[in-house]
Amino acid sequence: MSVTTAVAGAAAVPARTQAPSAGHTAPSAGAVLAEGATFDANGPGLAAALTAAGALLVTGCAQSQRDGDGSGGSGGGDAAQVDGSFIFAASSDPKTLDPAFASDGETFRVSRQIFEGLVGTKPGTADPAPLLAESWESSEDGLTHTFQLKEGVTFHDGEPFNGEAVCANFDRWYNFTGIQQSETLSYYYGKLFRGFADKPEDAVYKECEATGEHEATITLAQPFAGFISSLSLPAFAMQSPKALEEYKADEVGGTAESPQMSEYARAHPTGTGPYKFESWSVGEDVKLTANEDYWGEGGEVTDITFRVIDDPVARRQALEAGDIDGYDLVAPADTAALSEAGFTVVARDPFTILYLGLNQEKEELQDVRVRQAIAHAIDKEALIGQTLPEGTEPATQFIPKSVNGFSEDVTKYEYDPEKAKELLKEAGYDEANPLSIRYVTLGDSPMVQATTSALQAMLRNIGIDVQVEERPSSDFSKVTAERDFDLFMSGFSSSDPFGVAYFGQIYASDSELNKSGTGTPEMDKQIEDLQQIPDADEQIKRANELEKEALKQYGIMPYANGPEIVAVKKGLANYGANSFAVLPIENVGWAK
Repeated sequence: MSVTTAVAGAAAVPARTQAPSAGHTAPSAGAVLAEGATFDANGPGLAAALTAAGALLVTGCAQSQRDGDGSGGSGGGDAAQVDGSFIFAASSDPKTLDPAFASDGETFRVSRQIFEGLVGTKPGTADPAPLLAESWESSEDGLTHTFQLKEGVTFHDGEPFNGEAVCANFDRWYNFTGIQQSETLSYYYGKLFRGFADKPEDAVYKECEATGEHEATITLAQPFAGFISSLSLPAFAMQSPKALEEYKADEVGGTAESPQMSEYARAHPTGTGPYKFESWSVGEDVKLTANEDYWGEGGEVTDITFRVIDDPVARRQALEAGDIDGYDLVAPADTAALSEAGFTVVARDPFTILYLGLNQEKEELQDVRVRQAIAHAIDKEALIGQTLPEGTEPATQFIPKSVNGFSEDVTKYEYDPEKAKELLKEAGYDEANPLSIRYVTLGDSPMVQATTSALQAMLRNIGIDVQVEERPSSDFSKVTAERDFDLFMSGFSSSDPFGVAYFGQIYASDSELNKSGTGTPEMDKQIEDLQQIPDADEQIKRANELEKEALKQYGIMPYANGPEIVAVKKGLANYGANSFAVLPIENVGWAK
């Protein structure tokens, strides 16, 4: 017996947004022009896997209204001044233009315009929905999945999208070797499919067969509850097999820590999406143009520029000057002023988790009582009220309330300074032997400064001396990679609408997102077992149990569930922070 479906059920993997709802014959281009924003008290979000699901969406019908002299302005103007351009300020360059080798938000911000996957999500939900696959049929044992593919789709190089192209992409991922398998490159495939061709005993994927011109059947070696939803991740987008071969996409040099991308990844990304790659000037901008042969319904945005502006103050100034149309990672302190100046400021529903990371490689922080004392010393409500924007909620775990898998039954640390003092005393710290820790901050924004002052005061109240070391935002990767801190604040903007896949990212000892040095062989084994549970509901149940256990032990302390804020020029319709929503490209534009 098999189950035929066009929309699969919940699954245990990240599922980003890039799909029309089922049944649309001419879906939107679904441009997600600001994918990957994070709400991070230290500045730009984490490099890998901290991509917010559908954080910011521009969809099209759009005609930009910059002033005729090119100097900009904040909207308005007549038809003579209208063009079809959209300029968005990115916080950094993409790492690569090959989404299979990416896990960072700035790469996906660009790649989502160029590429599409077999599966997307229903607008406004986290539920899988057809995209390049019109429907799929899954066997009852979850090992065989047959996809009916959309007809009439071509890659940007004119090559047909068909069953053979689907299988070429799956086989490519499976056959990665050497540094291609490293976490810095094939992060999502390695984490979710768990093995490559050189170790088939570990692998989820087994084989793919083009069972028709517009049909592909994928066979798994073991059940994977999140298989269908995983295919909505931009890392699993369909790429032109011809272009991959012609421009030697798999010729990656350098080291796992510092890979050198292929010619394809630098200058020839080739997908089926609504926009085609035009140019990439590293450190300056990425330019895309509309795909005139797009299979879906295109909008009137004819070109997109992602301009690199790494400083949040400079991004705000660029918007005020009319040099850009919008940006995300808006500082909470800037929201009121931008609104008063006539810009549209939109806050996405709370989805990003801010947390305090305690470096457990530091001798003083290896004692669980010290870590628990710090947790009890933090007044989350006060910290949020003093430093974070309206709409921020206290966080007790790494799954937001809006995500399937959230549980009220987790280990919680109530604000209790007296208990914190008792725990410190038990650990051997008191007035005669005070504890001193080093708190590293990134950037000098008002929010960072306010958060630093508040934390210092709270920890001083229980007898901990906090030595603050200020570092520039550009040091983020260095600080986290080297774990050059005792106490560190960061954010985790999960792209997982199901709420399970993140678990290994946060708590596995070998995850690059585990910034605190937490984890044990025992927990690693439990995470591995969690990933192999074939039933979605059972996965959630077990993940909740593991999170309770992890929060008792580890130095990763979620404290705030915060919104993500975008600012755009006045008059831009249907643009903003829409959580999982993907708006039709024909519905976005400049009011005229």
